[in-house]
Amino acid sequence: MNRAIVSGALALVSAATGLALAPAASAAPQACVTSTLNTGYETQGSITAVKSSSSSCGDLNLTYSDDTTSSGYDYYAGRLRRSSDGSWFTCSRGYKTDFPIYDGNHSINDSRYWLCTDVSGGTRFGVASWLDGGDTVKITH
Repeated sequence: MNRAIVSGALALVSAATGLALAPAASAAPQACVTSTLNTGYETQGSITAVKSSSSSCGDLNLTYSDDTTSSGYDYYAGRLRRSSDGSWFTCSRGYKTDFPIYDGNHSINDSRYWLCTDVSGGTRFGVASWLDGGDTVKITH
């Protein structure tokens, strides 16, 4: 009978330990999230997204671009929406007109492709093109 009590106590302790660990695991930030957007001509495009609140990425990273209407490259800028009045503004990094961004995949670790930095979770964002609109881009955030 003593063995049964000890076994039962160990089972309860194990179960309680498992329950205590479960919430901590679900609260951990997830890996970066990727959103596919269309760009606008010097304005946010027709498709915008919301910065993930649970992502471990703090920036808007351009990880893919396809400029379908120009010569295979464009210059891009991140656009954020103000929660106070709903207006849009270009991130302080602006357009990098000294660095054409050619079609294809881009490294998340290359700071030349960071359109906006330190973006708060829940912020709506879009991407603007310098030469023309209608490009397809992927933003990892």
